[in-house]
Amino acid sequence: MMAPDTFFPIDERPMPRLHPLTLRFHDPALENAYDDYVYPRMLVQWRAALVIGPALYVLLFVLDGWYIPEAERGALWAIRLGSLIVPITFIAITLTRHYRRCAYLLPALNGLTGGLGLIAMMQLMPLEVVAQYYPVVVVVTFFTYNFSGTRFIYAVAVDVVLLVTYNLCFGVVADYPGYLLATQDFFIICANLIGGGAGYMVELQRRRLFVHKQALEDERRLHLERALHDSLTGLPNRELLYDRINQLLAGAPRSTAQHALYFVDLNDFKPINDVHGHAVGDQMLQRVAARLRQAVRDADTVARLGGDEFVVLVAQMPDATAAHLQAERIQAMVARRDDDLPSDIALSASVGLCLFPYPGATADDIIHRADLAMYHHKASGTLPLPLTDPQAAAT
Repeated sequence: MMAPDTFFPIDERPMPRLHPLTLRFHDPALENAYDDYVYPRMLVQWRAALVIGPALYVLLFVLDGWYIPEAERGALWAIRLGSLIVPITFIAITLTRHYRRCAYLLPALNGLTGGLGLIAMMQLMPLEVVAQYYPVVVVVTFFTYNFSGTRFIYAVAVDVVLLVTYNLCFGVVADYPGYLLATQDFFIICANLIGGGAGYMVELQRRRLFVHKQALEDERRLHLERALHDSLTGLPNRELLYDRINQLLAGAPRSTAQHALYFVDLNDFKPINDVHGHAVGDQMLQRVAARLRQAVRDADTVARLGGDEFVVLVAQMPDATAAHLQAERIQAMVARRDDDLPSDIALSASVGLCLFPYPGATADDIIHRADLAMYHHKASGTLPLPLTDPQAAAT
C-alpha cells in the first residue's frame, strides 16, 4: 500500500503487485490484511457451497432409474454416500476456529472429492450411459470455479486433476470411443476456460476492491489525523487533548491512579517572532514540541493549544513530588541550549500543574487550574510543590 502521506487521487494510485497466476499480493502484510478482510464475507459462501454442492450431488439419484442397471445402484449409492462424509466433516470444521487456516483449501478438496466420486460412479455404468452423465463433470467445473469460494489457483488445480483423471479412466482404462471422448474433452476444456476466466476476474476484482477500500480508509485516517493534530508541530490539538483527558476521567471510578496535566507557556516568545521573523518562530515551536515529547513517555500526550501554549498530559503519576520533578524536567528540556540557535535566542517556559482526578473534575476545569498555576509560576518565578488535594490548590 502507498504511505498515507503519499498524495495520489485514489483512482490513480498504483495497484500493489500481484502474482499473475496465483493472484497473491507480493507484500505478505497486505496479503494477510486481505485475508482478514475477505474471511467473514466469504464464510457464508463457503458454508452454502458445502451444503448446496453435496445436495445436488445426491439429487443425481433421480437419473439412476433411467440409466443405471439395478445391480449397480447399490455400489453407486455407496460411492455417493461415502463422498458425502467429506463435506459434512468440512461443515463441522467451519464452525471451529481452525477453519481459518484452511478456508480456501477445504472448498477445493470438496469439489475434488465430488468430481472423483462422480468419475468413480461413471466407471460402473455401461459406456453408452457415460455420455448422459458427463455434463455433470462440466457442472462440477463451474461449481469449483464460481461457487465453491476457493481461490482461482486451487480451482485450476482441482479441475486439471479431474480432466486428467477423466481421460485416464475413459481413454486408457475403458474402451471408450475416441471421438466421444474428444468431444467431451472439448466441452470440459471450454467450461474450464469460461469458468476459470470468470473466477480469475472475480478474484482479481475482489482484490482491487479491497485495495480501493484500503486507500479510502487511508484517506479517512489521514484526514482524521489532520483534524486532530496541529499542522505546524504535528502534536495533538485541543480536541484530541480533551478526548484523552476524558478517557482518564472515565477510568477514575475503577482506579486510584493520579494523573498530571502541565500547562506550558513559553517566556518572551513574541520578541523572537518580531526580531527573527515568523519562520524562525515556527522553527522554535517545532523544536519545543520535539523537546516536550522527549521529556515524557511515549504513552503520554503533548498537545499544542495555539500560539506558544502547550499542554503535557502524564498518566499514572505516583505522587505530588514526582509531579513536581516532572515539571522541572519539562522546564529543563525547553531551556536546553542548542549550538545552532542564534546567540540572542534563549528559550524558557513557565509551567502550571494540576493533579487529577478530584471531585467534579472536567477537562475544562483541569486545564483552567493548570493555566492559573502557570500564571502563578510566571509571576512568582518559582514552581511550588503541588498540594495533594488539587481542589484546595485551586482555592
